[in-house]
Amino acid sequence: MAIDRAPNIVLIVSDDHGYADRSALGVRDDVVTPSLDRLAAEGVSCAEAYVTAPVCSPSRAGLISGAYQQRWGAHWFDDCSIAGPEHPTVAERLAEAGYRTGYYGKVHYGRERAGDRGTPPEHGFQDSFYGLAGQSMGRLNYLRHSSEAVEQYGDAARAMAVQPMYSGREEVDAEGFLTELIADRALDFMATDDERPFLAMVAFNAVHNFCWQLPPDELARRGLPAFDDWYPGAADYLDWYDGAISPNLPDGRAYYLAQLELMDAQVGRILDAVDARGDGRDTIVVYTTDNGGSSCNYGVNDPLRGSKYTLYEGGIRVPFIVRWPSRLPAGLTRQGLVSTMDLLATAVAAATGAAPADIDGRDLTGFLAGEAPAVRDELHWDTGWQWAVRRGPWKLAHVDEGAPHAREIRRVEHTDPGAGLRLTDLASDPTETQDLSAARPDVVAELLAARHEWRAQMDAAASITI
Repeated sequence: MAIDRAPNIVLIVSDDHGYADRSALGVRDDVVTPSLDRLAAEGVSCAEAYVTAPVCSPSRAGLISGAYQQRWGAHWFDDCSIAGPEHPTVAERLAEAGYRTGYYGKVHYGRERAGDRGTPPEHGFQDSFYGLAGQSMGRLNYLRHSSEAVEQYGDAARAMAVQPMYSGREEVDAEGFLTELIADRALDFMATDDERPFLAMVAFNAVHNFCWQLPPDELARRGLPAFDDWYPGAADYLDWYDGAISPNLPDGRAYYLAQLELMDAQVGRILDAVDARGDGRDTIVVYTTDNGGSSCNYGVNDPLRGSKYTLYEGGIRVPFIVRWPSRLPAGLTRQGLVSTMDLLATAVAAATGAAPADIDGRDLTGFLAGEAPAVRDELHWDTGWQWAVRRGPWKLAHVDEGAPHAREIRRVEHTDPGAGLRLTDLASDPTETQDLSAARPDVVAELLAARHEWRAQMDAAASITI
């Protein structure tokens, strides 16, 4: 494909968006997402799309590199990082193909700091970056990002993710609603007078907690009370945190829905800007999220079981919508296994005519167009203390219930990851209510063998990387 005909690509990644929380699905009557509904009506939705991890850091590392993050030893928050240059990111590959590249919003592959590979300017987003890398606890404050705010919050600044933003490699002060600021910068980049095609990655912090951090006029318009951020002396942080999440936060679901609606409005602005361009029909717009909805933040994953942190479907199956008017049909829903690590292969194939052969992700274009079958029949997950494998309709999972991480998420996040070994037939039991491991030892043995083979490949790759 000639580079002057290569499509623009807008990759929108939200944070902790509940699987049921789109109004077009009709699962919840309290959700209003007209822009995401429009994107689905004008594009292709994948009903069996997955992230590579049930938490953000390893999930984002797998997405940006198009590979299982276990290849470089990344499993959970505590051991995760972006891959080294031996696993080029989607931005690095597209920049090499002649694209200009920009990143806007949340960055959280692990413990990245300014200047290291985990920050976007150092892994291919060489033209523009506006966001935060290495922020506290994986969240961004929705409202306060200035040196003055850091002074005002004092010892609470880190816990409340109050810090200046980065523009390129420089710290800058910013005050305003972060969801709008992220979209503003992305739209400015898209509108730049430049003949090169672009990759714009838009990584909203919404709808991660703490969702009460809304502009005062939005609180007033919705009749919602203000809720105070934590500060030292108010309470022990974990005691305060317990009151700031489900089921203890008053108006928690309303705050969450407000953030979702405001993010959806920015998605609409992006779609309008794309459609106003002369090359809008040749622009790919993708929407997904980094992991399953967080039940402690009032996200809903119905009818799926489980939530963020778990390897139940509610922790790893996500919204996944792709719009490319010149190539893909409108309003199609596809069944078949899809992973967010496929986004790199799909983008590079669209840009250059060929997907990379050295990654785990696969080009989805034919599948999305309804011209080809699913690109795979098997997916794996491994967080270090829980693992799962899906092959066809079968899903085998195991959780070490005594692991410190399992105890922590039960205690702090009020989320149960399960315990022991379980086998589910997702075709007949999509809500994962029946364990068939005792009834089908043959399937257990088959999937265990697949799991051991995959794990050996990952360990071998990680030993070389390390």
